[in-house]
Amino acid sequence: MMNAASPNLRLEAGSLSKLKDVNPVSLVLSGLVVAGGITLAAAIDGLTAKWIGAGVVVLGSLVPLWLKMANQWERAVVLRLGRLDRIAGPGLFLVIPVVDQVAYWIDQRIQTTEFNAQQALSKDTVPVNIDAVIFWQVHDTERAALEIQDYRRAIQQVAETSLREIVGSSMLATLLAERTKGDEILREVIGRKTGDWGISVISVEIRDIGVPAGLQDAMSRQAQAERERLARVALGQAEQEVAIKFVEAADIYARSPAALQLRAMNIIYETTKEGGATILLPTSMVDAMNPGGILGLAQAAAQPKA
Repeated sequence: MMNAASPNLRLEAGSLSKLKDVNPVSLVLSGLVVAGGITLAAAIDGLTAKWIGAGVVVLGSLVPLWLKMANQWERAVVLRLGRLDRIAGPGLFLVIPVVDQVAYWIDQRIQTTEFNAQQALSKDTVPVNIDAVIFWQVHDTERAALEIQDYRRAIQQVAETSLREIVGSSMLATLLAERTKGDEILREVIGRKTGDWGISVISVEIRDIGVPAGLQDAMSRQAQAERERLARVALGQAEQEVAIKFVEAADIYARSPAALQLRAMNIIYETTKEGGATILLPTSMVDAMNPGGILGLAQAAAQPKA
């Protein structure tokens, strides 16, 4: 897929280079010089004037060949007789036609490249599809132009290879849970490989991690079972704490029967607060709980509130 697209990329790069060889300033200047030469040849009689006008026209037509212009974010790699002469730009600069050649126009802005690892096996042999994007920038124009033929394609190849290496050395759970850490590891690994080309990697971001549908269903069931287990453990801990409190309360009531009587009286009082409630108590329980105090509480509850 990438090999089929490479000729198109090279064609676009070549077209861009041709367009960069001609800039508006040189075209305007060339037009003015040619127009001046034609005007001169037409306004002055004589063979000498004609030759001068023709020379001016020829000179004007050559202006786009020796006057170049690079934008603020661009640098031009100028070769003189096949050897590196200088890195020109930004702004206007002169070249000698035929002798000098602008071999590359290097964009020094931050750029992005998308890459992916399809059906890469993780350390626990799970096939995953990972999509990521890398942010990079050319910091050394000379090395980017001379050390490697096509640094854009090389960055993509290196990024895909490094991503597969990271996936193969990591567990699937680690990839899913520690995505930020994976981004940092990828940035360091790719940065070490591209540093020799004059290219610095600013950041790498993993956009999506795709796992097979069957595995997604299994992971969902596992997560649901884990949540159910935690809920049951929490419920058991709550029951245990309640039982402990009941045992402590029983010990207190065993040591102090009066406290048990007060608790029973409080229960009866809370029950009789509701109007129309009828409480039936065994005689033995009534005898054990100070009937006089209970009747007093019942009468107090039966009285209308002020």
